[in-house]
Amino acid sequence: MKKLLLAIALLILATGAVLYLSPAAQLAAYQSIEQWRAGLHERSVSVNDLPVSYYEGGPPGADTILLVHGFGADKSTWLWFARDLTERYHVIAVDLPGFGASGRPHGSYDVGTQTERLAAFTEALSIRRMHVVGHSMGGHIAALYAARYPQQVTSLALMANAGVSAPQRSAFFQRMDEHGDNPLLIERTPQFDQLLDWLFVAPPQLPEHIHNYLAQRAVDDSAHQREVFEHLQQRYLPLEPELPRISAPTLLLWGDQDRILDVSSVEAMKPLLADVSVVIIKGCGHAPMLERPEETAAHYRHFLDGIGPGKTTEAGQTAAVD
Repeated sequence: MKKLLLAIALLILATGAVLYLSPAAQLAAYQSIEQWRAGLHERSVSVNDLPVSYYEGGPPGADTILLVHGFGADKSTWLWFARDLTERYHVIAVDLPGFGASGRPHGSYDVGTQTERLAAFTEALSIRRMHVVGHSMGGHIAALYAARYPQQVTSLALMANAGVSAPQRSAFFQRMDEHGDNPLLIERTPQFDQLLDWLFVAPPQLPEHIHNYLAQRAVDDSAHQREVFEHLQQRYLPLEPELPRISAPTLLLWGDQDRILDVSSVEAMKPLLADVSVVIIKGCGHAPMLERPEETAAHYRHFLDGIGPGKTTEAGQTAAVD
């Protein structure tokens, strides 16, 4: 009953926010509600004198799941996905340095450097063993982490991860090759709609004022995002030599209509991983945990159930789901 009353109160507050607050405050209020629904609390820790922001929730003594977001994103990427995990698992969703509410260090944002920053973050929180989940750029980092620190990684889930030369070149890289422009970098607000079309099969429906605010925020941050992307390109670390070093059971999860990183990447990775399961979601784009959060979480929970005590994954198993 208390939870129901609290939910009603939060909805009333959210309604008031929509009517009276600035778009930034409206977005913050909405994210606060989703954060509460996911059972997460926002925290911060100093890592090598750099503030690192993260969400944390779930039973403290339970197995830890570490969630690592992709390029141009932040920890809020995981709010809807994490909702189905925090009852059973200790969940941490981090803002990588340079993103979200974390500090922006001087130096490089290449995946190798970010992997070591992530290692320093887990050490600061005294995390010794964990399940690691990464999306896109965050998947590239998560895979490097699992290769470099195998003793810390119980399992690995890679969602449309970067770092692999796909047999079929994606529409995104074809566009980069042919036109020299990057659809992920927003320099004018009308490009925001195009970005959503690149990322999703069915883009999320946002209130106009929130949509416009997010578009302008992307424009304002475009110089920093361009710098990060240039570091990723200039100091690229291919995953192919690293994947055989990953001993943890690994889930590859992809949308079959991903225009950013082609789903054929799965075929390049499968032979290089010791223990791999594959899920391909039909009719889904580059961000399954946002476009289909409940379904994506269900597949992930099924994967975790298969690697519980006394259980093993079916190596090489592939499932394509509608």
